[in-house]
Amino acid sequence: MPQPPPEPDFDACCGNGCDPCIFDLHDLAMDDYRRALRAWQARHPEAAATAAGGPILGPS
Repeated sequence: MPQPPPEPDFDACCGNGCDPCIFDLHDLAMDDYRRALRAWQARHPEAAATAAGGPILGPS
């Protein structure tokens, strides 16, 4: 089962308006995680229905 990326610490942001900011990179990583999780759930429907700690994601 895919694991979500670690969330960056708020203090890790330098506040200088970087492009991309570490929070932008985290958002992109979360998009990748959600896609990977949906694909995993499609391949493992029985496990996805009973997996602890993870929501069943529908199509987006």
